[in-house]
Amino acid sequence: MLRRSFLAVLSAALAAPLQAQNAARPDPENTLQIDLKDGKVLIALRPDLAPKHVAQIKTLVKRGFYDGIVFHRVIEGFMAQTGDPRGNGTGGSDLPNIPAEFSREPFARGTVGMARAQDPNSANSQFFICFGDASFLNGQYTVVGKVIDGMAAVDRIKKGDRAANGAVANPDRMLKVRLLADVK
Repeated sequence: MLRRSFLAVLSAALAAPLQAQNAARPDPENTLQIDLKDGKVLIALRPDLAPKHVAQIKTLVKRGFYDGIVFHRVIEGFMAQTGDPRGNGTGGSDLPNIPAEFSREPFARGTVGMARAQDPNSANSQFFICFGDASFLNGQYTVVGKVIDGMAAVDRIKKGDRAANGAVANPDRMLKVRLLADVK
């Protein structure tokens, strides 16, 4: 009996580093790679929190929808918003809007959320990346992911004019967006 518990403890001790290593590896089917002028950004998508939103983002990514789209609204200390093919915050994709999938996941530095109009069920293709704490958004916007690498490149996205609600003249853009599984 003592031998069996010793073996169980030893087995668990040896397995723990391997489990931690596997947990640190991003799931390539649910990780976005966004190429920016200042580097690559990896975003771990959260289908466990927002399955419909994540499915729509992945569909748009596979179509190449996000390639070349600008960060049209960027507010220092708050967030960088993108995903509008018109580049002014009024556009979306040809896919239907998505019903809200609110969760208890907090909006903190690196959190990725879906932008929407006043109607909570109006998210489509636009999303934002938080530069810092944005807890005032908790429970009111859908969390779709989190930056797991490349936040320094996000921090260097060109900021907009606060007086113009973050509108950006000559904005930075997402050069290319792919699922990690499709990056060659």
